[in-house]
Amino acid sequence: MGIVGLGYVGLPLSLRFAQNGARVIGFDIDPAKVASLNAGQSYILHIPAEEIAAMTGSGAFAATTDFTRVSECAAVIICVPTPLVNGRDPDLSYVLNTGRAIAPHLQKGQLVCLESTTYPGTTDTDLRVVLEEGSGLKAGVDFHLAFSPEREDPGNPQSDVSHIPKVIGGLTPACQKRAMEIYGIAVKTLVPVESCRVAEAVKLTENIFRAVNIAMVNELKVVYAAMGIDIWQVIEAAKTKPFGFMPFYPGPGLGGHCIPIDPFYLTWKAREYGQETRFIELAGEVNTAMPAYVIRRCGEALASQGRALKDARVLLLGIAYKANVDDDRESPGYVLWELLEAEGAHVAYHDPHVPVIRPSREHSQFAGIENTALTAGSVAGFDLVLLATNHQAVDYAIVAQNARLVVDTRNALSAHMRGRENYFKA
Repeated sequence: MGIVGLGYVGLPLSLRFAQNGARVIGFDIDPAKVASLNAGQSYILHIPAEEIAAMTGSGAFAATTDFTRVSECAAVIICVPTPLVNGRDPDLSYVLNTGRAIAPHLQKGQLVCLESTTYPGTTDTDLRVVLEEGSGLKAGVDFHLAFSPEREDPGNPQSDVSHIPKVIGGLTPACQKRAMEIYGIAVKTLVPVESCRVAEAVKLTENIFRAVNIAMVNELKVVYAAMGIDIWQVIEAAKTKPFGFMPFYPGPGLGGHCIPIDPFYLTWKAREYGQETRFIELAGEVNTAMPAYVIRRCGEALASQGRALKDARVLLLGIAYKANVDDDRESPGYVLWELLEAEGAHVAYHDPHVPVIRPSREHSQFAGIENTALTAGSVAGFDLVLLATNHQAVDYAIVAQNARLVVDTRNALSAHMRGRENYFKA
């Protein structure tokens, strides 16, 4: 087995294949990641180093930057990023560059399967062309081609690759059959669909469903707050209905590598067919507006004590994009940070899972800033604590007992501070 891209999707998938008897070669262009894995070390919070060490020690898993070793693999699964560029345009460069890297080493009979979220037509058109041109082989004839969307849920201990049903679409029936044989090694439940495009649309639909529903509760949050109604109490009561309702929760904005990005792969592709995606676009507008709403609430909280955001010392509690992970990609915390500084505030952050800010294209100015310790003294030294991510590892009692002001975007401190004059929700 070959798996390209050893991040939050590719690494757990590699380990599940290895644990189920496959010999796995993990490919990545980052030599530091490769060296860490081969030394039995983990760079992802929820993947234990012991698990990696066991697989590397047994010879079931090895990482490499050498793409010539693709020729050793019965199947190659691509798990690389699909970000946006120029605002909201799809960036397939990682997928297509991976295709160019593996194409010269493809062998007859091999399977290539893409897992990266993308618009319908990527696998059977864009990726297929790159693979065929680089290998001299024909997809569906000389090698198998398929799409199977990743369904990772980082930070959820109940989420495991082997137990999450796997949607699989092949270029041809034979391609699908081979993909199901391969995934059957590591995954218990397989869900065949009639084409790569259907499988690609499945993942987009799943993530658009989340984005739209999160936008709805974010909008309701703002409306109900103006009426003096707590959205969190509303949702808790509403979810007792045993049919026709599924709870979604508001927040300071969308984050991560999926929900803020994937819907716009469809909006971009829809324009090619002369179609509009007004609902998706509106959801994007609502979710994008949330950080500004949070900052407005911070200003109101400070004003209640005769202060302003200008020159206020603010502790941003949580910089990862969601609870209990160390992944800060597309985190709304960085947008909050920028908006606070634009208002003249002085910002520090605490996140038990992000000890230092990693370099990124979007927020390079924060790279290298270190985590602030969470102590009674440090909390008391800030004018305001803005809770952006509700990690379980945070001692919220310290915050509740020592903070001058708290603005809570996740309802994490409600049990400690509900009804207190220095506690605000946003």
